[in-house]
Amino acid sequence: MDLERLITRAIEIQSIPAPTFYESKRAIFLKNAFENANLKDIELDTVGNLYGLIPGSGNHPIIISAHLDTVFPEDTPLDSRRDGNRIYGPGIGDNSIALATLIELALDLSSEKLEHDIWLVANVCEEGLGNIRGMRGVVNRFQDQPQAYIVLEGMALGNIYHKGLRVKRYRITVETAGGHSWAHAGRPSAIHTLFKLGSEIIDIDLPLDQRTTLNVGVIAGGTSINTIANQASLELDLRSEGDAQLDTLDRAIKNLCHDYHRDEIKVKISMVGERPGGSLPDDHPLIAAACSALKSAGVRECHLEVGSTDANAPLSKGYPAICIGLTRGDGAHTPHEYIEISPIERGYTALTNLIRSL
Repeated sequence: MDLERLITRAIEIQSIPAPTFYESKRAIFLKNAFENANLKDIELDTVGNLYGLIPGSGNHPIIISAHLDTVFPEDTPLDSRRDGNRIYGPGIGDNSIALATLIELALDLSSEKLEHDIWLVANVCEEGLGNIRGMRGVVNRFQDQPQAYIVLEGMALGNIYHKGLRVKRYRITVETAGGHSWAHAGRPSAIHTLFKLGSEIIDIDLPLDQRTTLNVGVIAGGTSINTIANQASLELDLRSEGDAQLDTLDRAIKNLCHDYHRDEIKVKISMVGERPGGSLPDDHPLIAAACSALKSAGVRECHLEVGSTDANAPLSKGYPAICIGLTRGDGAHTPHEYIEISPIERGYTALTNLIRSL
C-alpha cells in the first residue's frame, strides 16, 4: 500500500458530489481508476453499481464493496483540509477513504496468485432513502456463491458489524382544506395537526429490553406565513435490535395516525424505506478470521457490533457478511467530518490479511 497515494485518491473522490441517486460522477471516476489498474470484467450495471474483477483460481468469490453515495446535497461545499494527523471534509470517512481503498486493492492484489476471484464493487444507494438498493442488486447477482461479503466503511476501525439492524422508514402526510389565516381562522391546519401528531409519536415509550430508536429527520409543508397549511409531512426512522419491539412500535404509530384521520383531516402513512435484519453467530469463521486479521495488524480492539449497513442485504439472506472500518474518525454526516491518518495502514493491513486468510 502507498499511503500517500491512497490519501490523495480519497481526497479526489471526496471532492466529487455523490448524493444518493446521483452517484454517477463518482462511479465514472472509479471506473477509470479500475481500468488503469487493469481489472477484468469492469462493468456499470443498470442500477449504477460498478464492478471490477481480480481473477483467482477457484470458485466462491469474495465480494468487497464500498458505497458511493453521501448524505450531502449536490450543492454542499466539499472543501477538505489536512491538519496534522487528520483529514477534514464532508464524506471523507463515509465513504471516500473506503472507495479509495478499493482502488488500492486493485493495484496491490492484481499481481498475486489468489485462491478465489475477488470482485471489487462500488455500489449506490446506501444512505438515506436509497434503501440499500445498490447492495440488494449485488446480492441478487451473486446470491449464495461468495465465500464472503466484506463491506467497507471508512471509520470504526476495530468494529465488526455482524448483525444487521432492522429499519423501517415512513412518510406521514397530513392534508386539509387550508385557507386564509384570518378569513378562514378555525379551519384545521395540516401543520398544526402534524405538530400534535408528531408530539404524540415522539412521546411513545420505547422498549427497554432491546435498544430501539425513533427519529423524525425531515419536516416539510405549508404555503406561506399567512396561509392555513393544507399539506404537511414528516419522515420517520424506526430502528430496533428486536423484531417484536420494532413491530410493536410500528403498530403504535399507525394507530396514532388512524386516530387523527377524520373527514376534514386526511392522514396518510406510507413506507419509504425498509432494511431487513439478519446476523452471523458470534463464533462464525468469518468473524474469527476478521478478529485475527485485526490482531495481526496491530489493532487491539475487536468489537462485535449491531448496525445498519450494506451488510444487511446479504445477512438477511443468511449469507456470510460483515462490515468493517478502515480507520478512526468522527463527525460523520456533518460538515466537520474527519478521519485519522495514522490508523489507515493498520486498517488496510487488517483488510488484506483477512482477504488472504479466506
